[in-house]
Amino acid sequence: LTTAFQWLDGHPRHVEELSVCAINLSGHSLGDDQFLNFVIDLFARSRVPASKICFEITETAVIENLDHASRFIGTLKALGSQFALDDFGSGLSSFAYLKMLPVDYLKIDGMFIKDIHQDPIHLAMVQSINEVGHLMGMETVAEFVENDEILATLREVGVDYAQGYGICPPRPLDIF
Repeated sequence: LTTAFQWLDGHPRHVEELSVCAINLSGHSLGDDQFLNFVIDLFARSRVPASKICFEITETAVIENLDHASRFIGTLKALGSQFALDDFGSGLSSFAYLKMLPVDYLKIDGMFIKDIHQDPIHLAMVQSINEVGHLMGMETVAEFVENDEILATLREVGVDYAQGYGICPPRPLDIF
């Protein structure tokens, strides 16, 4: 987190052009009040606008720490940050608690995406997740988009964003 903030702070022109920078957080971070204070302090010490940061947290981490996660999310959203619920659909009770979490993005678990163009059950799951997410005012992101066939199917479904090697492989920051 410190490295990301230092890089963003040192590249203000890039930050201006950036719609959002997604940063993964571990499940342990959600229950750590010292970490929450650390993040608040990072924002206070940097020039990075909170609105440019989207924290990604996994569905399973949220389930394990629902009260802490809700407080963590609420506190940083009040500063302007956004949140993505990562690997959505992998848990047994995905939809049960979704209304309690003020997240901005649902990242649809890659296990449903990788063969969506060939598996009608996975297609139906993604359509359902996408529809519920949109109904709740969230944008959806598909993980594991590896080829044009998957991307075309996701476009038909209406998923908002896609990520994966079929879109762009990971690259080091210094190329930006």
